[in-house]
Amino acid sequence: MSEKEKSTELCKEGEKTEGDSGLGLGVLFFLIAFVVVFLSGWLLFPKLLYSKKEQPFNFNHVLHTNETGSCDTCHFLREDGSYNGIPDLASCMECHEEEPMGDTEDELIFCEEYIAKEKEVPWFIYSKQPDCVFFSHAAHLKGKNSMECKTCHGDIGESEESKPYEENRITGYGRDIWGKSIWGIKKHSWDRMKMDDCAECHKEETGSQGACFQCHK
Repeated sequence: MSEKEKSTELCKEGEKTEGDSGLGLGVLFFLIAFVVVFLSGWLLFPKLLYSKKEQPFNFNHVLHTNETGSCDTCHFLREDGSYNGIPDLASCMECHEEEPMGDTEDELIFCEEYIAKEKEVPWFIYSKQPDCVFFSHAAHLKGKNSMECKTCHGDIGESEESKPYEENRITGYGRDIWGKSIWGIKKHSWDRMKMDDCAECHKEETGSQGACFQCHK
């Protein structure tokens, strides 16, 4: 092989080595960028997507449960089968009067800002569903397949503090609907309130997911 041919071969080998090295660095930078973007989306996106709002004042479920005895004292089915949901001011005033029943700041706020002014408390509803969804509490609380409140709402009856309300900036619904996990993973039945969760529960309890018109009106 002539000197010229040897020189050409060395150049080609050098170019090949540089090309392999450049490709390796490109792949490395791509992987680093992918990990950074992935982690940023995983950690930061939920914080940007949801805004936190505090309830008008703290509500102690344990205190009220101990006083009333059960959930359905305040959250009950009416005679026509409809559900009363969050109690209105008139219901609260059956026990609460204008004078505070205790010495807590929350009781004082309730009496001065709402009872005295006959103003409904603007509670944020954690489990608020879209307007197109019809949910019958009666169908789930009565009959052979009756359920406990805990199945959907968790241990809220054992809470002493009102957790912050996290609202989706796009949809306007609370985070309890989608769930805390960005991956949609749940450990308990009350971790989410998506349609898939309802369908899954229906199939387990009744053997059928049900017809669309049962929940969508």
